[in-house]
Amino acid sequence: MIRFGSDYQEGAHPRILQRLMETNLVQSPGYGEDDFCAEARRIIREKCAAPKADVHFLVGGTQTNRTFLAAALRPHQGVIAADSGHIAVHETGAIEACGHKVIALPSANGKLAAGQVSEYCRRHFTDDSREHMVMPRVVYISNPTELGTLYTRGELNALRGVCDHWNLLLYMDGARLGCGLASPENDLDLPFIAATCDAFYIGGTKQGALFGEALVLCSDALKPDFRYIIKQKGGMLAKGWLLGLQFSELLRDGLYEELSVHAVRQALRIRRALREMGASFLVDSPTNQQFPILTDGQVRRLSAKYAFSDIQPLDGGRTAIRIVTSWATRPEDVDQLIADLREALA
Repeated sequence: MIRFGSDYQEGAHPRILQRLMETNLVQSPGYGEDDFCAEARRIIREKCAAPKADVHFLVGGTQTNRTFLAAALRPHQGVIAADSGHIAVHETGAIEACGHKVIALPSANGKLAAGQVSEYCRRHFTDDSREHMVMPRVVYISNPTELGTLYTRGELNALRGVCDHWNLLLYMDGARLGCGLASPENDLDLPFIAATCDAFYIGGTKQGALFGEALVLCSDALKPDFRYIIKQKGGMLAKGWLLGLQFSELLRDGLYEELSVHAVRQALRIRRALREMGASFLVDSPTNQQFPILTDGQVRRLSAKYAFSDIQPLDGGRTAIRIVTSWATRPEDVDQLIADLREALA
């Protein structure tokens, strides 16, 4: 069975495993206070052109989102997200378990629009009974989104303006940030993101690391006592050097960008081939996630050989499936998938 259902099925890039083996018996201070984490922080600050940013390393995306939002929100406050956002759909109520409401707004393409966020805040803050409702405080976005779509500079600037107007924090989930930056349709870069968002994270788990996410705190208001919250939420890894080493290896000479470009290139090969076959898509994604619409019969035929993620049953006996490529996707497997898609769709 060939799997195109997620981008974290493989372990880690061989260079990372080699480096882990070479340093296996090196004794280092615990809890991220080691030279490996210090070097990774230095590299990230340089890449983000944010010398004063705080950088913290956590194991996974849900843990990172939960820890950040627990620190950013007071008990009466909530976080605005698209209704397809990871914190709203795929984190088992992790944010609500911390006592904070996820305020899910409708989105057809996975993105929040500045106008809808502003309108929600206008209705809230002009309501005479607003103290009886959860107060919006953070705007959560993913880039790429859960549907593979991208925010533009204009859209991010518009969200920043809304956040400034209503005194909100802007937070970006970057689980697949590398693939977003590698897309030919992307116009963002790390310095712009760091200058526009109050906080964001650079994903490692889905981008070639064995595990790990690098949370970048840009707003000074978020920095005090953050390590207390990491510890309280179970995110302070005793062997923290394992995280720092992976990020320093990924980021030091362009490996992160190289792996991301590979994942996106393979996905766009699949998109191009499907378009040539006349297939339609649930959304137009320029990243490593593709959502073709197939008939139920076509899905059944392909499922004998491939594992997909069913995303959305549609009318007329059709289903939108998710095809995901990764840093480790083999071009020959993509060749075979394209050939099998041609046969199934003929």
